[in-house]
Order: sequence, then C-alpha cells, then structure tokens
Amino acid sequence: MSLIELKEVSKLYGFGDATVVALDEINISVSKGEFVAVMGPSGSGKSTLMNLIGLLDRPTHGSFSLNDRSVERLRTNQRAKVRRDTIGFVFQSFNLLPKLTVLENVALPLVYKGITQTRRLKQAGAMLERVGLSDREQFYPKQLSGGQAQRVAIARALVNNPHIIIADEPTGNLDSQSSRLVMELLADIHKSGGTILMVTHNPELTRYATRVVFMHDGDIIGDEQSALGQVPKLLKKTMYSLSRFSLEDDLAGVSVLMKTFPDKIEKQKARKKIQPKKRATKKRTAKK
Repeated sequence: MSLIELKEVSKLYGFGDATVVALDEINISVSKGEFVAVMGPSGSGKSTLMNLIGLLDRPTHGSFSLNDRSVERLRTNQRAKVRRDTIGFVFQSFNLLPKLTVLENVALPLVYKGITQTRRLKQAGAMLERVGLSDREQFYPKQLSGGQAQRVAIARALVNNPHIIIADEPTGNLDSQSSRLVMELLADIHKSGGTILMVTHNPELTRYATRVVFMHDGDIIGDEQSALGQVPKLLKKTMYSLSRFSLEDDLAGVSVLMKTFPDKIEKQKARKKIQPKKRATKKRTAKK
C-alpha cells in the first residue's frame, strides 16, 4: 500500500489564454520508508509537487491519497490537522523565528497540539539532543551557523513524529561540510523508517536516496530506483561527464539530463499547447 499516491494530478494557474500548467497529469506513488530525490531545472514543477504533497496547496484536477485517505478536497482546518500530524517540513532558508530561542523554535509545532509548556520543552530538548545541538538550546537563530540552523529546522520538523519529511533544497545554503552533516541526519531518519521527499539540484545527494524522480515542464519524465550510496545510472551517464564546481554547473548538468528524454519532452510541449484552454473552457462551462 502506498503512503502517497497521486493520480492524474494537475495544477493550473490563471484562466483562458493566460493559463499556466504547473503540473500536467502527474502520476506518482511513494511507499513508506522510501527516500525520494526529486530533480529537474527551475520551473519544472518540483516545488509545486512538494506543496501539493505537503497539503500547502490543492490540485486543480486529479486525486491525492495520503495513507489511504483521500485528501485533495479536505477543508482548511482538516488539511491543517493532517499536515500537523503527518508531515514535517525542512526549507532551504530554515524559516526559524528570530525572536524565539532554539528550544522555543523546535517546540513551536507542539503548541498547536495543545501540549503543556513543560512537555513541549522536554520533547524539543530531546530532539535537539538527537541532532547534536543540546548545548544551543538558549541561543537565538542569528547566533547559529548555517549548518546548525538547518539542524534546528530538522529537529523542529521531527518534533511531531511525522510520517513524512519534505525537504526542499535542504543543503542549498550550506557549505560542503554542513551539507554532509545535514544529509547524514536525513539518512539516519530514513534508516529509522522515515519517508523522505527531497528536492535537489545536486546529483551527489542522490547517493542518499533509494529513488530519483526527474521532472521537466510540470511532468515526470523519469523515475529510477537507486541503491544507497550510489548515483543512479542515468545521472552518471548524463552528468558525470561534466566537470561541476558550482551550482551553475549542477544546473547545466540537469539541462543535459533533459536531453535524455527528447521524445517525451516534445510530446509534452505539444500537448500543453492545447490542453490549458480546453481545461479552462470545461471549467467555465461547468459553472454555468
């Protein structure tokens, strides 16, 4: 049974001729305990897909099941509860509140569950110990290094014991040493049974994943299983012939990767030229 299952899911913005297709009839399922890396160039739909799975947005069309429960049409308060109890988020920019201490930042999600302050701080302290930052409890975010701030963000994501961790470029603002610490921490979460969805531009980070999904123009154009510690064959073939020393080089590698699927991409572009108007027209007719 799949923990996450999207069937024919689309996300459209705008109306009529101004319609933009952010996701185009996506089909994907993720089982419990998988570590999925999602790759693709900017604008390919990676963040939109994560926002839908994280219940931060709703699909325009299609069905979405989370833990065998249909969630695409839940009311706002229901979505908030499922999100709070099921999903932990780790962002590239950390998103820590500057006026709260590290301990208070980690304990914040527990406030919404009605847990007493004593219990909140105790659970938050245990999570900080898990990520190796128990000695930073009373520090403020501005007093932390980038790597420490991201580990605090991971502790905050874990404090509710979520089933799923969504990490959107979790190492994008970190140096190589801090990146490795963060990835090793995510690997430990995965080893303990956690399900992780990670957006990344860096092919090296796919070594931590058990599966790599490739996106382009709102569509999934590749889906490859991967052994832990190894870069998938497709990435080796298309990227490792390049010398990469910067983010720009990684993005160039992603562009090369897209050329591996030329037929599918061309069919996808041709389909997009007519589908947005058709869908928008159907939607207006239904309202009449």
